[in-house]
Amino acid sequence: MKRLMVGLFVLVLATAGGGLVYSYQWLHEPLELPEGGMFYELKRGKSLGHITNGLAREGVLEHPRLLRLYARITGQSRVHAGEYRLAPGLSPKGLLDKLTAGDVVMHRVTLVEGWTYAQALEVLHAQENIEPRLEGLSQAQQLAQLEIEVEHPEGWFFPDTYRYVKGTSDVEILRRAHALMRAELERLWPERAQGLPYDTPYEALIMASLIERETGASWERDRIAGVFVRRLEQGMRLQTDPTVIYGMGERYQGRITRSDLRQATPYNTYTIPALPPTPIALPGREALAAALNPADGTALYFVAKGDGTHVFSDTLEEHNRAVREYQLRRREDYRSTPPPAP
Repeated sequence: MKRLMVGLFVLVLATAGGGLVYSYQWLHEPLELPEGGMFYELKRGKSLGHITNGLAREGVLEHPRLLRLYARITGQSRVHAGEYRLAPGLSPKGLLDKLTAGDVVMHRVTLVEGWTYAQALEVLHAQENIEPRLEGLSQAQQLAQLEIEVEHPEGWFFPDTYRYVKGTSDVEILRRAHALMRAELERLWPERAQGLPYDTPYEALIMASLIERETGASWERDRIAGVFVRRLEQGMRLQTDPTVIYGMGERYQGRITRSDLRQATPYNTYTIPALPPTPIALPGREALAAALNPADGTALYFVAKGDGTHVFSDTLEEHNRAVREYQLRRREDYRSTPPPAP
């Protein structure tokens, strides 16, 4: 049928004035594009006529009516809204094929493991191609816009790279991230180890966020989880610095003092003998798996060595020795994250 329609188009051109050869050549010749090509956004609700006339005004498309006639005869008049990249060498026919296929530009944004909800929002709102519908709203108003059944947004969005088209909203991306996080929890929860000191997937999510913030070394996550689980089982405080930092909020300016460790907040695990009330960050897949399947062992303490990894100790005496070696006499190249893989 399509061949028949193309033949009809050719016949129309031939009978209209003998422009057959020229028209065929024009459909396959490159558009008058800038050297580096260009981007063109077709807004929602706009037709093929809008983009052909727009490109004609910019001197890119010489015969907009001819392209629309070809589109009508070949049944290609329905085009998709979105942002298109018009690369050098693109022909009028190639342009039409791109518009009818919806071959729009895909952008990417990455939500990183260990970020807070506020940091994720800040990154989303820094993308010029994302509509910031949540910007300036209170947390309660944001949750109402997101339409997700949680009381607090922290930790509920899966860290990953998300592809989107220009004009996508922060709400749409966060809903996708939330659906992914729920799917991961639902997948991993039935495979959890027996006897863990938390009873709900949400408590596992909280634990995973602590693990995520404590180490960037993937091979340590299940060991960190093991320490935290054993401390909870023995009624010990978790005493993890990231919870202190989270509880300090904007008061945190890059360092923690002794008084900060003693300052009671709902999140300070130096003062509360339990998990904090909500996650403190976005945990990734490995942290979730570690929270639900911690490593066996006897260690109850760990301290950062300064190369992104930790020393694990069974007793307070061993731990204090490690603190003196690695914290009180910090090396010049001390770092909190492991070096990148070669």
